[in-house]
Amino acid sequence: MSAIDSDRARHARRLFAGIAPEYGWMGAALSFGQDVRWRRFLVRRLEPIEGLSVLDVASGTGLVARELAGRGARVVGLDPSEPMVLAGRRVTERRGLADRVVPVLGVAEALPFTDGAFDALTVTYLLRYVDDPAATIRELVRVVRPGGVVASLEFAVPPAAWARWLWRVYTRRVMPLAGRLVSPAWETTGRFLGPSIEAFERANPQAILLGWWRDAGLAEVRARRLSNGAAVVVWGRRR
Repeated sequence: MSAIDSDRARHARRLFAGIAPEYGWMGAALSFGQDVRWRRFLVRRLEPIEGLSVLDVASGTGLVARELAGRGARVVGLDPSEPMVLAGRRVTERRGLADRVVPVLGVAEALPFTDGAFDALTVTYLLRYVDDPAATIRELVRVVRPGGVVASLEFAVPPAAWARWLWRVYTRRVMPLAGRLVSPAWETTGRFLGPSIEAFERANPQAILLGWWRDAGLAEVRARRLSNGAAVVVWGRRR
């Protein structure tokens, strides 16, 4: 079985297929608007953006891709979920950005692009869904030109004890109940997210994560935790 068709990959496709129609507004609602703030912080790591060719990986419904395009970038948005891509394409067309955002079906583990094909790359909430995060990161960096910026957004567990306790209560109890009000798929997602985030961070603390990016060829690697540590943005330049 290839990594692209692994149990983890199939689970991710099933998960996202069920939540595609509500993905944008539910992500904002469940994070109390912080998801929007996190994505904008991610995008600003690429400034100046005007004229950049950017690959947005795990693009989903195109939230980051449209933010980039609205600031003057030319974007290819890659995602393995056809329902997510189709939902995003409709929004992109309504907002008049279809000439600046090209949606592509594909997987991060085997990008269909040549070395150094893009000026920059963004990636959002990906690493928990791949079998070999370090190898996937190497593949991401491969398609960025030397000197280009790579920026990644991932969920994280708040480090402070009080924030971590609140985060666990919210992710284990509130999110599944909130998801149930929308659909069975969102209830499943609500139950999955908290344990998934915590398990990934326990197995791969931030020092290891930053090491993967450096080993893949990034220099000037930096990380910023946001919203009391509920998200982390990592960015750097390809050597």
